[in-house]
Amino acid sequence: MHFALPPRKTSHPPPYARGNISVSATNRRRKQLQILSYAVLGLLTFYLFLKLALHSSSVGDHEDGPSKIEGHQDIVLVTVFDNETMSEDYMKMVKVNRDDYAARHGYQNFYTNTTAYANLVHPSPSSWAMVPALRHALTEHLSSTFFWSLSADAFITNPSLSLETHILEPLESLMLKDVPVVPPDSVIHTFSHLRPSRTHLILSQDADNLAHTSFILRNTAFTPATTDNWAHYFLDAWFDPLYRAYLFQKAENHAFEHLVQWHPTILAKLVLIEQRRFNSYNFASPPVRDQVTGETRTYDSMWQEGDLVVNLKGCRESEKRDCEEEMRHYFSKWEQEVERLDGKKPEHRVGPPKPKQQQVKEVKGKDSMGS
Repeated sequence: MHFALPPRKTSHPPPYARGNISVSATNRRRKQLQILSYAVLGLLTFYLFLKLALHSSSVGDHEDGPSKIEGHQDIVLVTVFDNETMSEDYMKMVKVNRDDYAARHGYQNFYTNTTAYANLVHPSPSSWAMVPALRHALTEHLSSTFFWSLSADAFITNPSLSLETHILEPLESLMLKDVPVVPPDSVIHTFSHLRPSRTHLILSQDADNLAHTSFILRNTAFTPATTDNWAHYFLDAWFDPLYRAYLFQKAENHAFEHLVQWHPTILAKLVLIEQRRFNSYNFASPPVRDQVTGETRTYDSMWQEGDLVVNLKGCRESEKRDCEEEMRHYFSKWEQEVERLDGKKPEHRVGPPKPKQQQVKEVKGKDSMGS
């Protein structure tokens, strides 16, 4: 059977053809849907922004507490000794000094030794022990708020100054904002809008580096609103095996500087204050001439009467220096200050310095006993 062929379509349809009407109507509907979708998206974005703002204002204040750090704080002083390089008399002087300071202001002391963390640190330098030591202190004092990590080669010279009145309460006015994190010209700067309530790490700079031999770390108590602990995260990140294996020239100090510069989570909680506030050195930093600008840069690091701390930085790196002799000089000054404050001399069992030959014999005796 044969079917008739369909009629041939004209090549010149009239201008009022149905197809044109359908296309224009489709375009109008498409534009209307686009406008409607943009409006819905805008309303949704505004709603989410408003909800986030309200949530952050309510929850944020709950997490941070007051904008300032006020009142007495539960503070722990963390000191890491090294039995291989420090004499018994030296460690006694440091402990007597720390114990007196803690008793005056209601703080606690946490003493430990590098040998306790030798298996964790090896084969890296023993100076890395300060990181697991701090982690240990956080574990032992779960409810404490602030931990002051202070080098065993540092000495508290003004016992009347508390950390609350000297640093924590006036922290807003002490903050060095929008300055290079690592001196003199790091491209990474400190935050300019950080509040004291959000501060978790307080330290200073010397002429060349971050002065990590004295810093304050804030511990975050576990609550339903704060399920993480920033201090634990910071110490775990600092003690990363990759950093310890990298062989930084200044070991944990350079690893620390790398961490705070390239990890915003760390930088966002860090505050720098002037060095002499709680980490003065017992020597002056020499002027440095900038190779680019030609300007001479000076740095105020030399300990002066009334400073909270004196740090004997580098006393073990030079044969021309004697850590114990330098420490005894400030120990004598401290005794006079305590007598002035209390009306009587401090009670302790630190004897006069031993002759050099006797100290050498004692060290040799320990070595032979260990062998």
